Amino acid sequence: MVKLKNYNVVLSYFVLFLTFIFSVSCQQQKQYVTRIEGKEIGITDQQKEVAGIEEFIKPYREHIDKDLSTVLATAPQTLDKNGAWQTPMGNLFSDVVMLKGNPVFMAREKKSIDIVLLNHGGIRSIIPQGNVTARTAYEIMPFENSLVVIALKGEQIQEMLDYIITEKKPHPLNGMTFTIGKDNKAKDILIQGKPFFPNQIYYVGTNDYLSNGGDNMNFFKKGIHKYDLDYKLRHILIDYFTDVDTVPLINDVRITVEK
Repeated sequence: MVKLKNYNVVLSYFVLFLTFIFSVSCQQQKQYVTRIEGKEIGITDQQKEVAGIEEFIKPYREHIDKDLSTVLATAPQTLDKNGAWQTPMGNLFSDVVMLKGNPVFMAREKKSIDIVLLNHGGIRSIIPQGNVTARTAYEIMPFENSLVVIALKGEQIQEMLDYIITEKKPHPLNGMTFTIGKDNKAKDILIQGKPFFPNQIYYVGTNDYLSNGGDNMNFFKKGIHKYDLDYKLRHILIDYFTDVDTVPLINDVRITVEK
């Protein structure tokens, strides 16, 4: 009878060897990027594809350019946002938002906007002397911000006043006037020409970015109610320019400093 002991041992080692080789070969190998190649593909007017695209969009571009270039009003002088506590652009912008936004708020909610507060940095251009067009509005307000009205308690109005004084920036303001006292606190506060009542609810118009605490205007986040009027500030400007012949220079003082 033939003995297979040694043969079985060799066979066992052979099977183990094949299992090891198979398991190693099945392991996922890490891949490394060793080289990146590319080439520049020029886009020129000579290329048929580009010429075709240009021909397709040309009528739309011309139509948009015509709309943006249509003269809506005239500015006898340049309006900019330079100033200490108020500026010609800031005054006009906040006044226009109040003028155009208040009827919408009244029609929808049967309430009036008491104050408008926007941000100085949100004004991105001037109104140059001469023709005023829709393009002017796009340059002033290139963002998609909409008008929002926040119902604030008197406590948050006080926080708003403290913010304005601390910031020392001429944020566009309408509907409220006050004096900065020697103690750096607001005094002689009037809202719509009436004394400020800490226990009253006031409706403040602003943009959707600020209403969420943008520019550290965190007092807006404490509002007890928010009304989105779905009226873009840019369109407010365009509607205003369409309605007037001449853009006024508004220099009335809204914030004074006690001496």
